[in-house]
Amino acid sequence: MKLFHGVAKDFKTRAPHYRSDYTNVFNLKIVSASFYLFFACLANAIAFGALSSVLTGGAIGIIEMMIATAIGGTAYALLSAQPITLLGGTGPIVIFTALLYATCKNFDVSFIAVYAWTGIWSGIILIILSITNASNLMRYFSRFTDDIFAALVSLIFVIEAVRSVGGGLFGDRLDLGDAWFAVLLALGTCVIAFSLRSTVRIGRRPLPGTPILADFAPTLAIVIMSLLAITLWGGQVEGPAVPADYAATSTGRPWLVDILALPLWIKLVCLLPATFAATLLFLDQNITSRIINESNAPLQKGHGYHLDLLLIGTFTLCFSFFGLPWIVAATVHSVNHLKSLSIDDPHDLNAPSLAVFETRVSALVIHLSIAASLLALQYVAMIPMAVLLGLFIYMGIVSLWGNAFFARALSLVLPVTKVHGQDRRVPRRVRNRFTYLQGGCLVVLWVVKSSALGILFPFFIALCVPVRIFSSRYFEQKYLGRLDDYDGGQSSEI
Repeated sequence: MKLFHGVAKDFKTRAPHYRSDYTNVFNLKIVSASFYLFFACLANAIAFGALSSVLTGGAIGIIEMMIATAIGGTAYALLSAQPITLLGGTGPIVIFTALLYATCKNFDVSFIAVYAWTGIWSGIILIILSITNASNLMRYFSRFTDDIFAALVSLIFVIEAVRSVGGGLFGDRLDLGDAWFAVLLALGTCVIAFSLRSTVRIGRRPLPGTPILADFAPTLAIVIMSLLAITLWGGQVEGPAVPADYAATSTGRPWLVDILALPLWIKLVCLLPATFAATLLFLDQNITSRIINESNAPLQKGHGYHLDLLLIGTFTLCFSFFGLPWIVAATVHSVNHLKSLSIDDPHDLNAPSLAVFETRVSALVIHLSIAASLLALQYVAMIPMAVLLGLFIYMGIVSLWGNAFFARALSLVLPVTKVHGQDRRVPRRVRNRFTYLQGGCLVVLWVVKSSALGILFPFFIALCVPVRIFSSRYFEQKYLGRLDDYDGGQSSEI
């Protein structure tokens, strides 16, 4: 085993393309992707920051999530081997943090200090994994696990957004009229985005200008519904609960965590939850990277699992000293970023993309804009939260639509004759059995995520690999080869 072999290889692969990542890529698609994903990543930071605040007693909130996203995302855009991957807070990480907080509360231990030590150990573990080429283990993963994980994250996006919007109808924070208007804003954002995304055609040819409308569809939907709320509605419109100032932490504590306040034995015990956290971050980062790198998109500049994991480990280590949230590759945002930068066949939107603008510019603009928004929080607060949640629903559905497992599951309940992800050379009964197996794994992951065993969630993700290997006993290889891309780990190093 050669230390730093994978990191050095990733650097050599991407370095020749570094200059072209900034030149010859100025196109309206990059502009539209930057605007669209800025709102999406900002909404992600606000939503997961608010959720973290609730689940950690305010110790980690919106301001910490925005700062971590801005700093980590900008550095990743500049240094990573795959800048199409976008970083942010994720549902599994927030759930893990909540479980850690509950444990600290039960034992009457300082949560923020334990969180810092857990993150420090996790960062060290991830750095060790990156320099020992541990990402080569991703050879044993396949679309079987990728599609289950991506479907889980997308469903979390859609379900939590719908629950938040619909919750106003049954709670007491809004009167009934304002609650229904929030539903209208969320629904309107989705409908407008999907409507503009479907390019208007005459026969097989798109109308002039409509491809541009399709590229800017999510941004236009946000602007239209936000203006509607600000100008036409006289009732209460809930905005993001952003703080008044970015200079102070959510609780007013010092930015630098007092990590020396804990006794030595607790610092060492933190290695146990750190192992779980590192496993979750490792899988979250690498599975999302695999979804992007192994997609049907014609990517030309290569990838770099080891180098990117080294960056995640470094961010986790450094952020923990300040009590900032751990950020990692965000699956839904990364998939939508890839789709936004892809050039599709105007005559067949279901066909593979013709090309992809592989650039660092959009990711850099997105996260620099989030950093700039820290200086204009009063304007961020004017964007209706319902509009941002509508964007979440849109993104979740778009990312699900390209998921082969979801497409096959959809064909089980809808009378459709042609569904993306189906191979007619595979008998229907075989496709259905394979889909049921993936569905069973998805249900198990959802139950574990939502239970007291949530801290074991990363290991249940990893268990999808042996499940897939064991399933080969019950499917003919010629059919499995068309349903999945697993090759028994025989592929070359990544």
